[in-house]
Amino acid sequence: MGAYAPLLALDGRHLSLDPRDQAFFTNPYPVYAALHAQAPAFFWEDYGFWCFAGFDDVNALLRDRRFGRQILHVATRDELGLPEPASHLADFDAVEAHSLLELEPPVHTRLRTLVNRAFVSRHVDRLRPEIAALCHQLIDGFEGNGEAELLSAYAEIIPATVIARMLGVPDDRVPDLLDWSHRMVRMYMFGRDRAAEDDANAAARGFATYLRALVTERRNDPRDDLISHMIAAEQDGGRLSEDELISTAILLLNAGHEATVHQTGNAVKTILEAGSDPAVLFADERSTAATVEEALRFDAPLHMFTRYALQDVVLEDGIALKKGDRIGLMLGAANRDPRRFENADLFDAERSDGANVSFGAGIHFCIGAPLARLEMQVSLPILFERLPGLSLAEPPRYRDSYHFHGLERLACHW
Repeated sequence: MGAYAPLLALDGRHLSLDPRDQAFFTNPYPVYAALHAQAPAFFWEDYGFWCFAGFDDVNALLRDRRFGRQILHVATRDELGLPEPASHLADFDAVEAHSLLELEPPVHTRLRTLVNRAFVSRHVDRLRPEIAALCHQLIDGFEGNGEAELLSAYAEIIPATVIARMLGVPDDRVPDLLDWSHRMVRMYMFGRDRAAEDDANAAARGFATYLRALVTERRNDPRDDLISHMIAAEQDGGRLSEDELISTAILLLNAGHEATVHQTGNAVKTILEAGSDPAVLFADERSTAATVEEALRFDAPLHMFTRYALQDVVLEDGIALKKGDRIGLMLGAANRDPRRFENADLFDAERSDGANVSFGAGIHFCIGAPLARLEMQVSLPILFERLPGLSLAEPPRYRDSYHFHGLERLACHW
């Protein structure tokens, strides 16, 4: 394990490694390489469940209907030995209860169909000029300074503004959306404390209260935005309830910018550190799309996604799971699997084996993937074209989070 020897103990297929260790979450890839060589399926003691790092395993398990994001639709809390919901998380849990990300068929099928009808491709494709204009506007504001922290000045604003506009949220509320979102996603961090839980619950309450008022406004005055479309969307005579609509809007707002911010920052860092020529990477639409896909593979924004076993399962490698057991699917590790990718640790936008699992797979494949791809395909070429001397002003710093692999700062100058 090299430099990770003091941090990591791999005994057979049992791993001991604190996800909060800075050396690990800053650069998990040496650990992934060791796992691929020794134990791509392993029991992570710190989490208390089996994890899978191999591309084929992760890709297959994402699609395996014996596993799901939800468990209480097929088992009771008593049966699984789960505690009752915490009262101090009532507002957060109310939002999660109707989240597409946390549901399984048939409820998931119904909600996703209704949302898909509102999230039609024209709502994405027609945004290209608007995204480009926003990128130029932001760069106009800091280009003359010769330096900027690009996450807060560029990468964060673009996806948050775009998804807010799509939903019908005014631009001047985007800072509030960012604040609520950042506080809510801390719930997914390993080892969260009571203060983080209380804050996430308050954020969920504020987020839902604001959106309920906006939904009421749109019921009385429909517009050409996603909230209005979701209000009107029907399937077999059924519509989204208000609680379902609120949860879906929050999911789209949170997921619609969090991962894209991280991926944009990671991509800029990767390109600058690799010394790649942006003129080649973004020469045309084909090369731009290939560069974005390789950036998604090389340094993904989401590194673990969990599933529940919906029944007793024995996997091919002999791992026995009981109904209700969780598993961890390591997206970032799968994207660096040397069995799937030649020179997996090399950033190569010309590779022909560039399929990745950064957006997941199966019924929970990211509904916003086309939008995220479009935003990066527009924002990255414009950034490097407008700032041809772009370079790192300081070593980029990763956030204190393993699941969400993204930078805390991206200070650059030109």
